[in-house]
Amino acid sequence: MAVKKKKIGASGRLGAGYGKPKERLNAVEQKQRIKQICPFCGRTAKRKAKGIWNCTKCGKIFTGGTFYLQD
Repeated sequence: MAVKKKKIGASGRLGAGYGKPKERLNAVEQKQRIKQICPFCGRTAKRKAKGIWNCTKCGKIFTGGTFYLQD
């Protein structure tokens, strides 16, 4: 009988494979999915494209990190 293995968060969708790349992917995706804070007004900001962010309240468009604003 097959043994059910523990999945590593969202990277468990990748199935079998190496552990370190899955852990790195999981770390990036966890940071990406938290609410990002606008540096101008302090409200939430959404990612429009790679490195381009848009504030939901003040409407400012600014650049930042590719997947998340601050490290």
